[in-house]
Amino acid sequence: MKLVVVSAGLSVPSSTRLLADRLAAATTGRAPADVRVVELRDLAVEIAHHLTSGFPGRELAAALEAVTAADGLIVVTPVFSASYSGLFKSFFDVLDKDALTGKPVLIAATGGTARHSLVLEHALRPLFAHLRAVVVPTGVYAASEDWGAAGLPERIERAAGELAALMSGLAAVRPAVQDEFAVVPFAERLAALRPSG
Repeated sequence: MKLVVVSAGLSVPSSTRLLADRLAAATTGRAPADVRVVELRDLAVEIAHHLTSGFPGRELAAALEAVTAADGLIVVTPVFSASYSGLFKSFFDVLDKDALTGKPVLIAATGGTARHSLVLEHALRPLFAHLRAVVVPTGVYAASEDWGAAGLPERIERAAGELAALMSGLAAVRPAVQDEFAVVPFAERLAALRPSG
């Protein structure tokens, strides 16, 4: 299986990347997978060029291909202005609109205060629902005070277990899931309703 981690942290070191790494380790501890990390900070210029030209650079194209081919995703963003970062949103704006259909996704975010924890439900979950991904029930938010405190490791383990279960369960049926969303022309649907003979 292939697990792709998309991290939108801007600093080095980054609490966003730290959370991403912990989620990936917990997930692969339950369902072994090849992990690829996509650091959006390194792709910022190529993302901007793609938005204006319509063509991805070499590294961005490889990252988009990895996300499309993944059996599961972990996506982590820092919170800016009570939502995901612009860089994070721009990456998913340039991704093919059908790339995440039926794909298991674990959403996570980091911020300076617990007051932004609802970003998971009010920004991230709707974004990935719109992209027709299968978002795991448990999202993980880590405020500055959560590091080293009780609760965060348990949330990481719960979310990782949900993602691992979905990846393991959906890997065998992915073609059938994608076929379910196939567009059938209206004329074909009408022809199927007509009595034969």
